[in-house]
Amino acid sequence: MIHREPLVVTGAFRASAWRGEHAPLTVLTTSVATTAAAAIGSLTTGRSVTTCSNGRDAEARALVGALGVNLVLNAGWSVVFFGAHRLGPAALLAAALTASSADLTRRTASASAPSGVALAPYPLWCAFATALSTQIRRLNR
Repeated sequence: MIHREPLVVTGAFRASAWRGEHAPLTVLTTSVATTAAAAIGSLTTGRSVTTCSNGRDAEARALVGALGVNLVLNAGWSVVFFGAHRLGPAALLAAALTASSADLTRRTASASAPSGVALAPYPLWCAFATALSTQIRRLNR
């Protein structure tokens, strides 16, 4: 749920007047890797991704790679936004994270339809984070 609140000003940093709930973010970010891992498991049927013999080894490796890229982008956005306060690059990273999340969800759904459905809210959340990051950037130009 999105809340409208008075504009928050912290020192010289202006924050957006709208924000998301914290609890759904915690649940969502915790479930992303677990859901993708379940899909990877369905592709490899218990074997190592590098020794998968059911004909889907390339698909499993690609899904592992997509998850890795997604986790790096997610961590990178946090460092750039919260750590370095680089709002322009953070908005760009959030957009890249949204695209990565959509790709990860597509790949996950291909491997396991239930896992894909479970992961479907993730790119939507990332799109919201992109809009929020862009709004904060605009407010602090």
